[in-house]
Amino acid sequence: MRLWRWKVQSWNRSWVGLLVAAGLVVAAPSARAGTLRFTGSLTILLAGYGAGITGGGTATVNGSGGLGRLDSLGIPAGTFGTQTLVVPITTPIAFPVAGLQLTAANGEGAFDKPGGGAMPILGSAKVCLFGPCSEAVANLEVPLDVVGVGGTTYVSGLVNVTVQGAPWTTATAAIGTSTVMGHSRGPASQTSSTARSSGIVQLVTPIFIRTNLAADLSAIPAFAILNLHFVPEPTTLVLLGAGLGSRAASRRERSPPFGDGAFWSGAASQMPIAAPSRHCRWWLR
Repeated sequence: MRLWRWKVQSWNRSWVGLLVAAGLVVAAPSARAGTLRFTGSLTILLAGYGAGITGGGTATVNGSGGLGRLDSLGIPAGTFGTQTLVVPITTPIAFPVAGLQLTAANGEGAFDKPGGGAMPILGSAKVCLFGPCSEAVANLEVPLDVVGVGGTTYVSGLVNVTVQGAPWTTATAAIGTSTVMGHSRGPASQTSSTARSSGIVQLVTPIFIRTNLAADLSAIPAFAILNLHFVPEPTTLVLLGAGLGSRAASRRERSPPFGDGAFWSGAASQMPIAAPSRHCRWWLR
């Protein structure tokens, strides 16, 4: 009977170690309550075709406040950037568009609630016409500096281009009948826990592009999409791993020689006896 009692106590101790580690995991973010690590992407959609940049870093969340509901969000400049990203487009229906070329990086971003806010995209995109970007007969240069902040910019030349930007939003961005949707949610799709590990934020903004070209290229619907996924701190993962390791080690230590269903009653007996039934376990404790 004493050995059965020891087995229960050993089982409890192993779970205590795991629960303590889990408590440290929950408490770990509070030591840095104003920041969260993230991975994500910044995508430019032009005429239905996209060029995306991946990146990651540390976001400032809710100022110096705690984590939970997302009230404010800050993204450092240069988190997403590319020198020359080329996306070939070979679909016949896209002709005369044959590719996209992106040279851009994000400026500093500041968002509230996070229903909206400003984050410029510094650089430009090229729409390569009548051939691949390396041998295009003509390129449509699209400056991006007003994207995500608002305002209007112009490019004059063989092809005149006017670009109008707007701030970011987690709602819906629309240009005519074309739309993209933003959202924000935490674990289990709860908006009250967006500012925690596994929280997701998608911000969108419309890009109004007009040219002096004829037909379908006179007005080009375009959008920018910023997607962020908050991830655990490395120290948090270490703590959780340590708790699971402690649990596994304790299980190996307490395993009896004849498996989980066998127990020794003492030196007087040399044969294992069955574990007590569920009807009598209460008084063995």
